[in-house]
Amino acid sequence: MAYVISDACVACGTCMDGCPVNAISQGDTKYSIDPEVCLSCGSCEASCPAGAISEG
Repeated sequence: MAYVISDACVACGTCMDGCPVNAISQGDTKYSIDPEVCLSCGSCEASCPAGAISEG
């Protein structure tokens, strides 16, 4: 199951830098994860300083 980014996202970009398949993109107020590209590896969740990423 792909990971999702909640409204707790502070748009720091740390998760995007750590994604091995570039599944994360910047939105207007927060980042988002493309579920079709996400490998569910968890690297984004581990790198998020705000704890805004979880398996969805």
